[in-house]
Amino acid sequence: MSRTLRTTLKSAAAVAVATLSISASTTLATAADVTLRLHQMLPAQASVPKNILEPWMARIAEESDGRIEIQHYPSMQLGGKPPELIDQAIDGVADIVWTLPGYTPGRFPRTEVFELPFVMTNAEAVSRAFWQLAEETMMDQDFKDMKVLGLWVHGPGLIHSKEPIDSLDDLGGIKLRAPTRVTNEMFRSLGATPIGMPVPAVPEALSKGVIDATVVPWEVTGALKINELVGNHTDFGEDPLYTATFVLAMNRDTYEALPDDLKAVIDKNSGPELSAFAGKQMQIDDAGPRDHAIEKGATIVELPPEEIARWKEAAAPTTAKWIAEMDEKGLDGGGLYKRAMELIKENTEE
Repeated sequence: MSRTLRTTLKSAAAVAVATLSISASTTLATAADVTLRLHQMLPAQASVPKNILEPWMARIAEESDGRIEIQHYPSMQLGGKPPELIDQAIDGVADIVWTLPGYTPGRFPRTEVFELPFVMTNAEAVSRAFWQLAEETMMDQDFKDMKVLGLWVHGPGLIHSKEPIDSLDDLGGIKLRAPTRVTNEMFRSLGATPIGMPVPAVPEALSKGVIDATVVPWEVTGALKINELVGNHTDFGEDPLYTATFVLAMNRDTYEALPDDLKAVIDKNSGPELSAFAGKQMQIDDAGPRDHAIEKGATIVELPPEEIARWKEAAAPTTAKWIAEMDEKGLDGGGLYKRAMELIKENTEE
């Protein structure tokens, strides 16, 4: 081998080593100090992951100067079923989860007050009220086993059905999916046959005839293609029938293990403002799927005030029963309901 060729090879090797060294040091310099796994039930393109969770994760990364990386696992990619998410956060299977407290009936009783019939006004106001009531009554009780980052509700819930539901009488015998214990109880009292299931199961249940109708907000109908399976949508206008509650929760030990400056980043991006933003965004995201359904020829049933009054009267026993159940548990159902309504009113009027 000539001296020139040996020199050339040595030079090339030196460049390669230098490049690798620079690459390695750059990787080490930019690597996150903490990697957290966020687990949730919906596909990544659904509005909550796309418009709430992903932007939130990006803010955490930016404000921690890249020291916190949150890896997103949608569609239950870490295993299990949606009702198991809350225990995954508590047990550390995931570091952060987004889920519905109502998927584990009885474990978060105070949260149910916001799911009672006709309590809903708008999602931003109710979400802020949810956080406030949680600080007063829930953090050391219902949520004592986790670090709560956000609490919110979705926009006005409505009925999506194969056959039009123009009146309370049309609910008789309808097999209807509802998300939580309280909403199932309400629809039972209204004459339907409620069938509880997590929202990812709704499309298959509709397509196979297991259910005739479902209640979800508009925002999720696009991702789950519900508008392709039913053509009728019963709207309650300025008197939303119901909403459901959500929690973004973190494993407490994982949070406590963070250095103080990274805890501060998490704290800054948690709480009432995150809750209000998330609720508001979910309601904003109702518009697109609703417009799309109308473009495709869907029937939007807008109930008149006198018909809504019938629904309110028929649903009132659900609220009375819930208050009595909470009183039996020593949770002051009447006080919780009164305080929730006060907070909702205060936040709605702001």
